[in-house]
Amino acid sequence: MGQLNAGIVPVTPFQQNCTILFDTDEKTGVVVDPGGDVETIMSVLKQNVIKVTAIWLTHGHIDHAGGAMELKDALGVDIIGPHEADKPLLDNLVTQAQKFGMDGSVRNCVPDRFLTEGETVSFGPHVFEVLHCPGHAPGHVVFYNREAKFAHVGDVLFQGSVGRTDLYGGDHATLIRSIKEKLLPLGDDIGFICGHGPGSRFGDERRSNPYLV
Repeated sequence: MGQLNAGIVPVTPFQQNCTILFDTDEKTGVVVDPGGDVETIMSVLKQNVIKVTAIWLTHGHIDHAGGAMELKDALGVDIIGPHEADKPLLDNLVTQAQKFGMDGSVRNCVPDRFLTEGETVSFGPHVFEVLHCPGHAPGHVVFYNREAKFAHVGDVLFQGSVGRTDLYGGDHATLIRSIKEKLLPLGDDIGFICGHGPGSRFGDERRSNPYLV
């Protein structure tokens, strides 16, 4: 079994961390949260000879899902996630794009499969548990690989901060509960990639994140 690896491709003016998770030996993987700049994402995949088996979405905000349908067409793979509670967001990506003055390449997103708490998703030998973590968005999910002690947390938690809760379906108390009841109990040594900026470890955030201490 090859090692689980991750590459980050910052996309769009939001500088969202589109993430390529892949197996170092098999060179198979998934694209997490292709928010846009699909040509750039495709170029990175080609340069690194990575065969993508699916697109995973953590939630339905435009900076995370805006390029999903275009990338699906380019790769011929399924879009998996987020939780169905984010369907209203995915159904209105074009409207979100207009509010932010983004170009007409954004399309409303129709996932091939929504996810629920307790399911698993995988590529190659790498299995990720699905955690439903609302608060930033109603249908936000986190992908957790127990063996690698790694999680992709989207916009739930950041280094020194947490996701904003002033958008549709956001709720600060719910977000903090998601973090404290679902993420932090996984262990201080769990490293994570988030939707924007540098990653961290749950233990570091538990001890020093001003929203959690």
